[in-house]
Amino acid sequence: MEEMSSSMSLGDFLRSRRERLTPADVGLISYGRRRTPGLRREEVAQLAHIGTSWYTSLEQGRDVNPSEDVLNNIAKALRLTEDERHHLHLLARPVQQKEVENQQLNAGLERMIRALEPNPAFVIGRYWDLLFWNKAAEFVFQFPSFSNHAQHRPNYMRLFLTDTTLGAGIKDWEAKRQIMIARFRADYGHFPNDPGFKELIGEFMQTSQLFRESWPMHDVQVVTDCHKRWYDPHIGEMEFEHVTLQPPTNPDLKIMIYTASTDTAERLQSLISTQEHG
Repeated sequence: MEEMSSSMSLGDFLRSRRERLTPADVGLISYGRRRTPGLRREEVAQLAHIGTSWYTSLEQGRDVNPSEDVLNNIAKALRLTEDERHHLHLLARPVQQKEVENQQLNAGLERMIRALEPNPAFVIGRYWDLLFWNKAAEFVFQFPSFSNHAQHRPNYMRLFLTDTTLGAGIKDWEAKRQIMIARFRADYGHFPNDPGFKELIGEFMQTSQLFRESWPMHDVQVVTDCHKRWYDPHIGEMEFEHVTLQPPTNPDLKIMIYTASTDTAERLQSLISTQEHG
């Protein structure tokens, strides 16, 4: 399993981004035979206007304390996306890690999640543990029936990786799971030395072949507000507007809200009513 310190994660990330590029991608002429794929370190340093030895030290995980301008130059040289550039800054200049906030939700937040029916909504914690969800989320995401007395909440990432029934009949399911892994890495970038993340990543490396194959690729994707469509064999074609909210007093929490189209909402409301009166 890969090292979990932020410095080593930074080196692995830079190396993965460097190896995916060719000289032609960045406008350089290639000289000589290349023993390994991608750009050479000296080529990245040249493009970023920094010394080769300095860049090498950064990729090897040494404490060289790069400035924001240097990191932005490296991001430009490596053709990083905005999400990847932000991830680079987090790994290179990690913020002081805070303890996990109290994950007990207040009554107002729980009431809001319930009131959003038939629009699926749920709350996850720092490690993607499902803390609260409504009936619509149970139908759409196949979450278990919520119980206030449950000792252990399901982990959202674990469900995606290990529940073989979750993606049944869903088009491009493997691609969707890879996107989830990229989003999990983006969140991990905020807490690269967190033992809770270290434990989960170790578990997923053991239990999921897809995770073992995808995690070393260092793909990063931040959750954004977007329009979503997908098909479920039991519900039919569904359409949502997805937004993610974070309470300012507890940024460890993410509130995931999927506002359904009129047709989708009607079908979900029918399912909820049938279950309640069945």
